[in-house]
Amino acid sequence: MAVSETPPEPAGAEPVRSERTRETLRVRYKDLMPRFIVGVLLIAIAIFGGWQGGLFFNFLMGIAALLVFREWTRMVGTTAGNDRMVGFIGIGAAVVLGNDGLVMYGFAALAVAAIWYLFTDRRAAMGILYAGLPFMCLIWLRYQENGFGLIVWTLAVVWATDIGAYFSGRTIGGPKIAPAISPSKTWAGLAGGMFAAAGVGVLNDFIFQLPFEAVHAAALGALLAVIAQVGDFYESHLKRRAGVKDSGHLLPGHGGVMDRLDGLVPVSILVASAVWFIGQ
Repeated sequence: MAVSETPPEPAGAEPVRSERTRETLRVRYKDLMPRFIVGVLLIAIAIFGGWQGGLFFNFLMGIAALLVFREWTRMVGTTAGNDRMVGFIGIGAAVVLGNDGLVMYGFAALAVAAIWYLFTDRRAAMGILYAGLPFMCLIWLRYQENGFGLIVWTLAVVWATDIGAYFSGRTIGGPKIAPAISPSKTWAGLAGGMFAAAGVGVLNDFIFQLPFEAVHAAALGALLAVIAQVGDFYESHLKRRAGVKDSGHLLPGHGGVMDRLDGLVPVSILVASAVWFIGQ
């Protein structure tokens, strides 16, 4: 019996494969440039605002919180019209009180707005806490000793998580974490985000002389990378329930403000809690 041979590849097969590889990479990273440009601008604004502190930083936090609440109410299908103004007023009052150094009264203003919504629209009550609490935590962190360093450390961990997860996930690929909720999130992406967050956590801890030991900064950075991914999954869950791809269209390459800040929401709360606990 004659042994069959594998037919030789036609001439030009290698260039075809190379072209397919390049095309695959172009598809994987098609949104890289707008993401990069918008990301750099947001990072620059956030760092400058954190450095300035005071009124300017609180104003940025207030704008971010109001935009997140607006996207929440639109996406989740909660209260609209005049009823939505209660949330805007509550967030605005919280930021104004924070600007006067009365941050705890700012938290109280958020609580009052959330309690009001409990009697009218419980989903909006959750939206008030989701939108207002993390940014009030950032305002509180800025008033602490070495507040600028704490702000940069918190933001840098979230950014490192996003960047590490983006490149490792799209380059390595592999098994998905929860495809029913977020089909693009992989275990490789999570590992890359944790590694990047741990490294950035140690680096910024050294630069700003924060109250963390190096090993604790690395461990906390890696843990917060997981928490940031949980925040990402939660927002993906909300979008799936709403039947939308993005929370909005304000940021090219990113979608809405919630799409950009979903990981920061739980991370800022946990960092503020950790700093408060260490200070006790």
